Amino acid sequence: MPLDPAFVDDCPYEPEALLLEEVLEIDKVKGRVVARMPVHAELPITKHQKVHPVRHPRHMSGGLMVHMTGMMGFVHAYYVLELRHHDGWIGYGAKIHEARFTALATPGTPLTLEATAVRSRRIRDSIMVRYKFEFRQGETVVYEGEQTAMWLKMVEGQPLPTMPLTSGA
Repeated sequence: MPLDPAFVDDCPYEPEALLLEEVLEIDKVKGRVVARMPVHAELPITKHQKVHPVRHPRHMSGGLMVHMTGMMGFVHAYYVLELRHHDGWIGYGAKIHEARFTALATPGTPLTLEATAVRSRRIRDSIMVRYKFEFRQGETVVYEGEQTAMWLKMVEGQPLPTMPLTSGA
C-alpha cells in the first residue's frame, strides 16, 4: 500500500529521511512488517561517494542501512504496536546485537525491507522490542541483523525515562 499521509506525518523524521516508497505487508500476529525502498544514486551518503567502477562502485552505505532499521522499527511501532509519535511515543535504538552486510546494494532494483519482532516486553510506558531484520535487493540478501529498540511514552516536563537493558531483550 502506498504510504499513508498520516503515517508520514507522524514520523519523527522528514519524508526525505523516511526513504520508504511503500508498505508491502503488515502482519500483527507475527509482528512482521515489510516495505520497499528505492535505491538510487541520490540517496543520502550515496550521492557523496567517490566512485570507482572496480574499487568503490556506487552503493547504499552501511550507515544508511542501519538508519533504515530504525525506519522499519517505526513502521512496526505505528502499524503493529499502534504507537503514535504525536501521542508522545518515541523510539530509540538501544543495542545492535548483530549486523551483517552480505552484499552491496547498488542503484536500480529497490530493496525489500523486512522487520520482525522476535521478543518484546512492556513496562508501564516503555516497550523493549528485539527485531530481526532482513533486507533484500531482488533475491540477494544485502543486510541481516538483530537489534533492540526502546519505545518510550514521553511526558512534557519530565526527564527522559530509562530502562536497563537485560540480556533477554
